[in-house]
Amino acid sequence: MKLVGFGFLLTVFVTALVWLGWGVQAAIAGGAFGLLATAIHVVSVVALKRVWNAPFKELAKGWGIGMALRLGGAVVWMLAVLLRGDLFPALPTAIGFLGVLIPLLFSEIRFLK
Repeated sequence: MKLVGFGFLLTVFVTALVWLGWGVQAAIAGGAFGLLATAIHVVSVVALKRVWNAPFKELAKGWGIGMALRLGGAVVWMLAVLLRGDLFPALPTAIGFLGVLIPLLFSEIRFLK
């Protein structure tokens, strides 16, 4: 639950920064991708937590699932920007996604204990 709260807090912070820099439409797009990053990270941590004390082969598989989900989020970002660039401006949307995902990734070990 702390992980969801931290992700939501990061999303609000990054969305506010995007709003100040690019306006309302960019903030909506950045906030949406911040929430996507939070959801991806929560699922990744759950997948890794299930195999945390398992043999290395299982641990690597859980880690790989999380990395694949994060890469999938980047693909969703790319598709959104290419298909609907009017709704998802590239830089603000990327800042919304990566501005949430990267701090969550660096704090991941805290949520695995």
